[in-house]
Amino acid sequence: MNIEMTAVEKDKLNKQDQQSFLPRGWKETPLWKLCSMPVSGYSPVGTNRPARNNEKGVLKLSCIQANRFIPENNKAITHSDFQDLKTPVRKNTLIISRSNTKELVGAVCYVENDFPNLFLSDLLWCISAKNDSRVDLKWLSYLLSFGPYRAKIIARAGGTNETMRKLTKKGFLGIRVACPKLNEQENIAEILSTWDTAIEQTRKLISAKKNNKKALAQQLLMGKKRLPGFQQKKGWKSCRFFNVPSDWECPQIKEVAKERSERNKGNNGSTVLSCSKHKGFVESSQYFGKQVYSDDTSNYKVIRRGWFGYPSNHIEEGSIGLLSEHEMGIVSPIYTVFQCSKKIVPEYLYAVFKTETYRHIFAVSTNASVDRRGSLRWKEFSLIRVPLPQPDEQQAIARVFATAETEIVGLEKKLTAMEKQKRGLMQKLLTGEVRVKV
Repeated sequence: MNIEMTAVEKDKLNKQDQQSFLPRGWKETPLWKLCSMPVSGYSPVGTNRPARNNEKGVLKLSCIQANRFIPENNKAITHSDFQDLKTPVRKNTLIISRSNTKELVGAVCYVENDFPNLFLSDLLWCISAKNDSRVDLKWLSYLLSFGPYRAKIIARAGGTNETMRKLTKKGFLGIRVACPKLNEQENIAEILSTWDTAIEQTRKLISAKKNNKKALAQQLLMGKKRLPGFQQKKGWKSCRFFNVPSDWECPQIKEVAKERSERNKGNNGSTVLSCSKHKGFVESSQYFGKQVYSDDTSNYKVIRRGWFGYPSNHIEEGSIGLLSEHEMGIVSPIYTVFQCSKKIVPEYLYAVFKTETYRHIFAVSTNASVDRRGSLRWKEFSLIRVPLPQPDEQQAIARVFATAETEIVGLEKKLTAMEKQKRGLMQKLLTGEVRVKV
């Protein structure tokens, strides 16, 4: 069949190598022609903390995160194993996870600076560029982190252990990569690096906002700092784990809330919810990616908007939620569900429960419980005291935290969008679908 090509198709074909279908000017090259032989390090016992000041440290596998080098993820070495630390971290090199889980084996990052007191472990490789290879290692780090090349690396990682995989030097260096000329590599790396800088700045801003919110929680929710117009009396009253202003109450939970044990009679198909540590209530199937609950949910507990619930065997981790996204849902029978009185603004109490102070209180209360299965039931939970200003002050405090959370959520959505856009840009630049000016 004679098919006439369009002008666009002819132009596209002319820009590609006729045999390998590479973009014009690109060459397929094995890594051994571009990089030095991988060098690994040594893994002494070390400490449980990172190196400080001029201490020597050995990098953990977690020093590589999403193509980023995180030097803080190391363990300090403070004993006589110094002489065995043989591979310091040098600038303009790549660090590669040679042994890791299937998802993380072969993870790679670029090192921009010297770290003379940090050393590789025996689970990490370091490679540099060959003198005559004309390769930009920052570009190569992006390429080896790009989906198709990640798949190639993972496919070459062997091992009989289902959990851990290992790369061989021969298998890794045998991978063939599509190489543009050096100046195009450098320009691609510069473009992607600009995106990384913006993404990292957004991450740092999110972290700062979260830290500010946490610090504000310890101040506002314990009355150490009062919003304008609410301070009435001086002085403090003592509770078991904290002090509160003298004009606040400090009731036990049972004085301001009641347990609810309404069952899902008739198995009516209501949304099954789970409580996560950080997000509160989420739809179970979406959170776990599959159905983890029984088909028969007739014994599940009903929870309604504005009610609280927690899995009795996980609350010491901070897993407690306030239902705000659904009018009604159902939770596993292991959950404790309760409803607060009108003296409580639920959003205020939820903020209280999510503080580190209350995570500690929940843990202590669980350990003190007579339930040997490590559960905190309503009987013990309801004895916990809560700091309680008047409802109008609760409402004002809740609005402060709602505003802070809105800002954080907005930044997290921005970060997700930026990361998605960067992945799309990598797809275009690292395959030559879009060429950069050189």
